[in-house]
Amino acid sequence: MTDHLGFIGLGNMGGRMTARLVAHDWDVLGYDVRPDLAAALGARPAPSVAAVTRESDVVLLSLPDSHVVERVIAGEDGVLTHARSGQVIIDLSTAAPSSTRELQARLATRGAVYLDAGISGGAAAADKGALTLMVGGDIAALERVRPVLEAFSAKIFHCGATGSGHTAKVLNNFLNAVALAATAEAMVAGKKAGLDLAVLLDILNSSSGVNFATLNRFPKIITGDYLKGGLTNALMTKDVTLYTALAAELGVASLNASGPMATFGLANALGYADQISNTVVDAIGDISGGIRLQSEGEYE
Repeated sequence: MTDHLGFIGLGNMGGRMTARLVAHDWDVLGYDVRPDLAAALGARPAPSVAAVTRESDVVLLSLPDSHVVERVIAGEDGVLTHARSGQVIIDLSTAAPSSTRELQARLATRGAVYLDAGISGGAAAADKGALTLMVGGDIAALERVRPVLEAFSAKIFHCGATGSGHTAKVLNNFLNAVALAATAEAMVAGKKAGLDLAVLLDILNSSSGVNFATLNRFPKIITGDYLKGGLTNALMTKDVTLYTALAAELGVASLNASGPMATFGLANALGYADQISNTVVDAIGDISGGIRLQSEGEYE
């Protein structure tokens, strides 16, 4: 496969994936609205989306939401205008599956293949090349670009037809949001009740309350290490909204979305919107008497 790669969206996750590609000796042409990012990552800077599309055989996207993806692909002088036969477009964003299917149909008229590739694992996994990818679309195209994706992922799942990768990602992120919101509330309650939080976590991780947040988030949070580079509270709210829209589209009763919507909505309202979603525990603490999980003197 040719090594002409383009990457559009070099932010929190896109930047990390681009850095992994560069570290694996891929020649990457990068574009972001912040023009300094490409060179800082070791990629060749591109002046526009159009330039990336014209000069790349494989174009990867990592963008905030479906609206931005639609604008980059179908907007004026976007990917769609310059896409060509045999080109593979890989959308690594968290996006609405219905939008993904529509874009795939439009790109197909240009002979290009569109793969939706939801990612999971966060910034730490991206840095280590250990992301999980959930891919929808043509399986032959996936096999063609697998060496590219393996630069930043440890597990790659083909989920089925176009949109299925983004569907799996939306479902995963919904469960992530539920677990984080509920665990944050339980930890604030435990702190206010006078429990030793390290012991409480040991109990939860040995019991039926165990989840990703108890295993991977809160052991660090209770020491004051909230991590950096992860999904923000605002983006978590966006992902839960994507889930509720998907559930409505499928005719599935959505009975558990109200909790994380209220929790992350609270965090947004209290000024934590652009902070890592782990800080949702502080938002709950704020309205619960100013509770912080760390003892006084440990919290910065």
